[in-house]
Amino acid sequence: MVGVANAFNGQGTVTGGAGIFGALTPLILIFVIFYFLLIVPQRRKERAHREMINNLKKGDKVITSGGIYGTIVKLKKNYVEIEVDDNTRLRIQRNFISQLRREE
Repeated sequence: MVGVANAFNGQGTVTGGAGIFGALTPLILIFVIFYFLLIVPQRRKERAHREMINNLKKGDKVITSGGIYGTIVKLKKNYVEIEVDDNTRLRIQRNFISQLRREE
């Protein structure tokens, strides 16, 4: 009982503590850490993929997100045609090209 009586300053208000800012500081700090560790790198990766998709050209060797290797033979607005073997062509959406293939 004495501890509760000492917490009040005589005017009926509680003294000490940092208030609402002190309570929210850990949450704000956690959000800032997650922002820089998760959100920023993901945005960079998305931007790089979008630029790669926009810069595709005929003859590029690509790998699809399904793991299919091919060479671009036709480009359209929403899709590309890739040749995976002699006289075997696949039409796929641009977004499913995961990366450009490097010469080995």
